[in-house]
Amino acid sequence: MRTLLDFSPLHRSSIGFDRVFELLESAARTPPADHYPPFDSLKINDDQYRIVMAVAGFREEELTISNQANVLVVSGERKAPEEGEYLHRGIASRSFSRRFELAEHMLVTGARLADGLLTIELRREVPETMKPRKIAIATGARNDENVRQLQSGAA
Repeated sequence: MRTLLDFSPLHRSSIGFDRVFELLESAARTPPADHYPPFDSLKINDDQYRIVMAVAGFREEELTISNQANVLVVSGERKAPEEGEYLHRGIASRSFSRRFELAEHMLVTGARLADGLLTIELRREVPETMKPRKIAIATGARNDENVRQLQSGAA
């Protein structure tokens, strides 16, 4: 049984976190997802992340990685024809599509497939306009001088 959380108290005391609340409410509404294929997500440092996904049996041309509107989608579809009759099938080979919600300013910087593991590199690149900057504070004397100049120029 899932319990829906009420985020309305948080809406009253925070500004600009609408996307975060939408993600939380969406996660509370969606049913648990399929866990195939398994993956690890790693935080390398404050601005670098890595997703390692186990895709045994998939070739590079059978995998697709797309990134649009803060969503990373990794999908795979087996295209090789099956030969022979399986007596036991323990290696999963079904098609899949796995979605990852990305924070703003997250970029996919690369992907590689080796030894049945798909590794996707991500990096946060905050634009210069979004980085913290120091704001100069004007003193009262400077403001009075500017006001006097404006008044004398208008008269």
